[in-house]
Amino acid sequence: MRKGFPGFPQEGIALLRGLKKNNKREWFQPRKEIFDQNVKAPMEQLVDALNGHFVRFAPHYITDPKKAIYRIYRDTRFSKDKTPYKTHIAASFSRAGMERHVSAGYYFSVAPDEIEVAAGVYMPGPDELRSIRNHLAEHHEEFRKILRAATLRKLMGELWAQQLSRVPKGFSPDDPAADLIRYKHWTLFDTRLDPACVVTAQLLPELVKRFQTMAPFVEFLNQPLIGKRAKDPLQANL
Repeated sequence: MRKGFPGFPQEGIALLRGLKKNNKREWFQPRKEIFDQNVKAPMEQLVDALNGHFVRFAPHYITDPKKAIYRIYRDTRFSKDKTPYKTHIAASFSRAGMERHVSAGYYFSVAPDEIEVAAGVYMPGPDELRSIRNHLAEHHEEFRKILRAATLRKLMGELWAQQLSRVPKGFSPDDPAADLIRYKHWTLFDTRLDPACVVTAQLLPELVKRFQTMAPFVEFLNQPLIGKRAKDPLQANL
């Protein structure tokens, strides 16, 4: 049976709002139990509910909540910003057998004043870049058709990514796919979903609607990558 999600408790969103103003260990640690009960646990429930819907349109992206959800702790080793905590909670869903961030997948984050929804492949490595660009060169018309879909454009807009000033080495400037090949990554990203819905049952169907709409986009980007980074040998045959 597909699970529902009632929304995040008001206490959880209030804690994230307070954390934004008091991003210090001495403030967070006494409230960690509140975080665990009202932010982390509901997020696990939400991810589990999303997995129930992925069965229908993206079964290879079902992810254990413990692996999908990002830690609240920031990596400050190489950052000038030394605040210890993130002020949102986020999760991502990668294709089974493929590593996070070197393949296309789904992502969302929840904060008191913003909901981020995204899909695609972000900052892929050199091998992945080459594979996707070669795939685009051969199938750019299919990719353009996916991006032109009315529902996708309405919910997610256009590609959100940086482009090179020139076509990369090995490709012709006259290639009909040149504009697509110049991208450094291929991502759809949107923040227009009303943050007020995070405490309501409407959050789950809104996320599902966007993820389902982006499913052809994600699958297209993963086609040339399947098998290259697969941990599960069965994935190479999918």
